[in-house]
Amino acid sequence: MVQANLAVQQNRLAIANVDLQKAQAELDAKQAELDVVQAEYEKAMMEKQTLLEDAERCRHKMQTASSLISGLAGEKERWTEQSKEFAALTKRLVGDVLLATAFLSYSGPFNQEFRNLLQNDWQRELKQRHIPFGNNLNLTELLIDAPTVSEWNLQGLPNDDLSIQNGIIITKAARFPLLIDPRRREKSGSRTKKPGMTCR
Repeated sequence: MVQANLAVQQNRLAIANVDLQKAQAELDAKQAELDVVQAEYEKAMMEKQTLLEDAERCRHKMQTASSLISGLAGEKERWTEQSKEFAALTKRLVGDVLLATAFLSYSGPFNQEFRNLLQNDWQRELKQRHIPFGNNLNLTELLIDAPTVSEWNLQGLPNDDLSIQNGIIITKAARFPLLIDPRRREKSGSRTKKPGMTCR
């Protein structure tokens, strides 16, 4: 009786072991499938994170570009105006250089009033010959920079236009110029004569 019962239990154990092995095999197969799906999920999440980071970088670049465009929009008008001014400057460059060259070559011996008359005559001549030039041309600003003039003033040169023009002629002219020295005055009694001419 006991042996028969033992045999029945052993048979049941064998059947249970077979069922367990089948279940374990199915579990292993499902675990393998889960591992594959998990790997695909992690790969998809990494791709998603990469896309999010790319999108954020792109958004940041777009914001920067928009800010730059907004900032440059105000400069467009100024650049357009400067471009027009440069084109106009190029057109009148020949006339400006002619006036500057004439000033350096021929203005030395004369006082300020006669220099202005000479410049007016030269401008009339340029107009007759249809050579463009700057209507408000400042020869001092064209031929010398402000720091140099300041250095001359520190060294004792008077700050009047005639003295500065004389300094320009001395430093820029190719020949030794004949100039008026506005500080040289001859006094006779109470009368003061006009500035004399001196050769530098």
